Amino acid sequence: MPTAVLDRPVAPAGESPLLPLVGADTTVPLVTGASVRYADLDSAASTRALAAVADRVAEVLPLYASVHRGAGYLSQVSTALYESAREAVAGFVGARADDVCVLTRNTTDALNLLAGAVPAGASVLVLDGEHHADLLPWQRRGPATVLPVRATVTATLRALADALSRGRYALLAVTGASNVTGEALPLAEVVALAHAAGTRVAVDGAQLVPHRRFSLAATAADWVAFSGHKLYAPFGAGALVGRRDWLDAAPAHLAGGGAVTEVAVDDVVWAPAPHRHEGGSPNVLGAVALAEACAALAALPAGALERHERALRARLVDGLAALPGVRVLRIWADSAEPTGVVSFTVDGADPGLVAAFLSAEHGIGVRDGRFCAHPLLARLGVPEGALRASVGVGTTAADVDRLLAALAAHLATGPQVAYARRDGRWQPADDPRPLAGPSAPARAAACGGPR
Repeated sequence: MPTAVLDRPVAPAGESPLLPLVGADTTVPLVTGASVRYADLDSAASTRALAAVADRVAEVLPLYASVHRGAGYLSQVSTALYESAREAVAGFVGARADDVCVLTRNTTDALNLLAGAVPAGASVLVLDGEHHADLLPWQRRGPATVLPVRATVTATLRALADALSRGRYALLAVTGASNVTGEALPLAEVVALAHAAGTRVAVDGAQLVPHRRFSLAATAADWVAFSGHKLYAPFGAGALVGRRDWLDAAPAHLAGGGAVTEVAVDDVVWAPAPHRHEGGSPNVLGAVALAEACAALAALPAGALERHERALRARLVDGLAALPGVRVLRIWADSAEPTGVVSFTVDGADPGLVAAFLSAEHGIGVRDGRFCAHPLLARLGVPEGALRASVGVGTTAADVDRLLAALAAHLATGPQVAYARRDGRWQPADDPRPLAGPSAPARAAACGGPR
């Protein structure tokens, strides 16, 4: 009988990167003169590119040409790449057969597009815990009702049901996962409440789609918007996927070539969606990159992404809880499992100064401030801002441990160099690190040195 081959032991979740990223081993200089591997704990803001995405872009770049109207062979190839990318992106979020996928720049672009498609005079309902990208378009469009979140998920759902029963809203805009805490309302339940009141639902999926499997068909949501730069495809593309009717009837998001079928001096016949809202030359490489990222995440074993982030989030939250004076922010006491986004405060410490210390003295990247969610930060009692660490497919337990050790050092001894505010940001008072890439020192020397 053949000798049995034992399976290789599987590393515990979070110990190794889930997928390889471009630049995962990049080293950065410290103010001390040393260099360390960069610990990127700011994926909620923007992610690095998956290695597979960069490889795919390099493969497609020699084939790039104009799309949709070119007779040349490469133009036909580029058109096929662009339209197949559209299909892949729609499939990744469980689009229904009659849904449409408009390729945009990012989530902000997608939600502004949708805001322009809501029928004139119709009211929109939105919660005050949203990212500005899912708050400002509705406020500017008007009329919009901003509903305060409550202390628990249960109470928030009750308030939402009450608001929907008392008002006539065409649309409810809701986040799929908070960019501040990673928490979310149960989407299927939210959609059911809204649809029972005759209200459609748009999901801000920027912090959801990269971290959890999502399906328009399964949740019955009407639209979802998301960004490639948060989905390991930072090549300038995003998407709005969902119902066609409002998009076919809306004014073109950007008037120009490609959005029309016929133009006369005194008349225009606009194309139906998606092309109606994709005026100008489209971002073919961005679309291809986004589709490749979607394919890579979809190919992960079921539950692998959730296990990876769950392990890292638990390690981070437990470690922060053990540090004196550190408070982890939460919106709801009864929320279900959040994504890998954790915001926190350090008693008596300016968040911007702590973030500068982590970068300059430890080579760790986190976010500080109010995270484009000013009303939510005020509601959480930290209108001045907080710190945010976020994990993704390239994050490891070692990255989390480095952050916890650096925070412990800050609490024990404080910064080891002087810091000063410059243009509203904390920086080392005497910072020798180049900030414009590897060639910066040479350019500075040629210009007579830094000034």
